[in-house]
Amino acid sequence: MTRTRLADDVAVIGGGLGGIAAALAAADAGSSVVLTAAEPMIGGQVTSQLTAPLDEHPLVESAGVTATYRRFRDLVRAACGGAVNPGQGWVSRLCFEPLVGLDVLEEMLEEHLASGRIRLFSGHTPVRAVLGAGSDPRIEAVELEGPNGSHLEVSAGVFIDATETGDLLPLTRTAWVIGSEGTDAYGEPDAVPGPADPRAEQSFTWVAALVREPVPLPVGPAPEDYARLRDSQPFSLDLDGWDGVTHRYRFFRDGPDGKPPFWEYRRIRTAASGKPEAAVINWAGNDYSARGLVADPGRATREARNLTLAFIHWLRTEVPRDPEDGPGPLGTGRGYPELRLAPELSGTPDGLAAAPYVRESRRLANPDPVTEHDLMAGPDGLARSFPDSVGIAWYHADLHPRVGHPSSVFSETAPFFIPARSLVPAEGVGPANLVMGAKNLAATQVAAAAYRLQPGEWAIGEAAGVIAAVSAATAASVRGIVRDPGRLRAVQDALTTRGAPIAWPENAVAHPTDLPTARIPAVPPLVPTSTEIPSA
Repeated sequence: MTRTRLADDVAVIGGGLGGIAAALAAADAGSSVVLTAAEPMIGGQVTSQLTAPLDEHPLVESAGVTATYRRFRDLVRAACGGAVNPGQGWVSRLCFEPLVGLDVLEEMLEEHLASGRIRLFSGHTPVRAVLGAGSDPRIEAVELEGPNGSHLEVSAGVFIDATETGDLLPLTRTAWVIGSEGTDAYGEPDAVPGPADPRAEQSFTWVAALVREPVPLPVGPAPEDYARLRDSQPFSLDLDGWDGVTHRYRFFRDGPDGKPPFWEYRRIRTAASGKPEAAVINWAGNDYSARGLVADPGRATREARNLTLAFIHWLRTEVPRDPEDGPGPLGTGRGYPELRLAPELSGTPDGLAAAPYVRESRRLANPDPVTEHDLMAGPDGLARSFPDSVGIAWYHADLHPRVGHPSSVFSETAPFFIPARSLVPAEGVGPANLVMGAKNLAATQVAAAAYRLQPGEWAIGEAAGVIAAVSAATAASVRGIVRDPGRLRAVQDALTTRGAPIAWPENAVAHPTDLPTARIPAVPPLVPTSTEIPSA
């Protein structure tokens, strides 16, 4: 067994968008960084999870994201020949192939990797943490398992948990929460009624990449338990909207009520590319909520993958065909057997994502989490402001079915803020040198459902990286930094200088949101005219 020991200023555990943003920010500030990723591919949501269509707020083209996130978007467009929306999917202003996203993220890290400022270890999962002695211990090291039984032991002054499910929290004996806090805790309108329900994890999705070939392909046998899954999920193109209306979709054409095609929802490649059209499938039909990913990862993973395979089989064999397409090659008026799973797009052998699209992480259990109330509009159209803000984000509170609670939530928010205290354990909650770097911040389930999208996770990670770098440079604990107005101001100034806004522009105005039913314009005005934001 190979064992490698490393020591750096900052250890970023988790190679998703938050982890990459954190590593870049810390390295830019002069810190030496170890960056680890559980999957062979870095990038999380946009790569190994196949959610390359970016779920963003209506102001994204002109405000409300960090300069490094904007650079990521610009580089993706440049890699796609300058196309504003390469896949022309209607869920987002920017839909692209996941492996393009991987290339761009690697390019963004390249300078620091070449200099040795960042050392990257992919395929490494944290399994153990070493804590110091005393009543307020620090993390001394984290051990990770790597490929072929190898082990990596990382020591650092600051550790950032940027994993997809908050894996460092239990390893470091940090207090954490999962599921719903319940309405009893904070009176949130969209929490599960009554007391806390830790079983009520939000659903996750095993996304698949599909290509539309010009001719039908052989259809194999149905996946295990296909009929039950088809009828109980149930498989359908129609969606029950949060507005109480059933939104009806067709496959390749606009639906009877004018809704855009299902196929174009998360399309990532058009025929104009010279290759067959392609899309990633993240729909109610393959949204898995039978059990929690944190509570029962083994069984949940197996069942979610099988659910997606069953849904793909249904699309190929039983989905109602558009009337214009006739009875089709199966002669039944159902199914599009020209669809196939696309390993060349997923970077995996089977066309399924390398990892699940995670909507809910373990969350830091600080005594004063961000709640749904903190995201609601005030008189100025913005959410509650925080003097310790270290970032901004905006998305509706998008809660897919929770285990035991099948209803979804789509709740309007106003442009909101990321308080520094939500990223660092309070005294007695966890180690003083641990920072949250993804969707594991101290927020309730409802609030975290608005922070979790790609630009929000990036902003959280970038703030975490700057906090860690200031800690490494000054020898002050991250907890001390967020509590000390002077040191916190240094963090805020550093973020602002690097183009990571900590406040919204005065003309950012919240607008009502609704279920996605219309194509999003390629480049929106600063104040959106559309009242529709997609679900993710």
